[in-house]
Amino acid sequence: MLSLKRITLLLSFLLAPLAALAASPLDGRWRLDPARSTALDGWNQWDLVITTEGSRVILQHDMQWRTTKHSATNTVDTATPVTLKNFFRVEQRHMALYPAKGGTTNARASLLDHGRTLRLEADTPIEISQGEATMRIYSEYRVLEGEKSLVLIELHSSRPQPLVYRFNKIFTEK
Repeated sequence: MLSLKRITLLLSFLLAPLAALAASPLDGRWRLDPARSTALDGWNQWDLVITTEGSRVILQHDMQWRTTKHSATNTVDTATPVTLKNFFRVEQRHMALYPAKGGTTNARASLLDHGRTLRLEADTPIEISQGEATMRIYSEYRVLEGEKSLVLIELHSSRPQPLVYRFNKIFTEK
């Protein structure tokens, strides 16, 4: 007869693959709450779509300004640093700090708080009036209690204050 300890061990072994397949709390479509967020001049709507696939995290930014629509995706990996072309920053239109032509962004990501927070660190080349510079960006995407809201906090080496964006989860009806 199996002991309770062995049964528990056997169950954890059998259920581990199922837990790995469970959706991340970060996954889903998140819509910006502009009244509770840093000004988003240059855009009037922002949906952030987060998809996790193993160690990869796909951050899709669906932006809109009146009838102009733009979608950009940053894919990071929590297992290894990545180099990204065309790294998207939501504030670049507002601040007029555009990516350096041909530049690549080095990014490192990790999951914290049992997968409820994505930490992203990026070093991205930008064009400035004196030529080029590297902007350091530290971002945290945090799912809050109840998994119905998300806060994105960004610290930029080019700004004295953090950018704070608050999102509400969009639940689609089936």
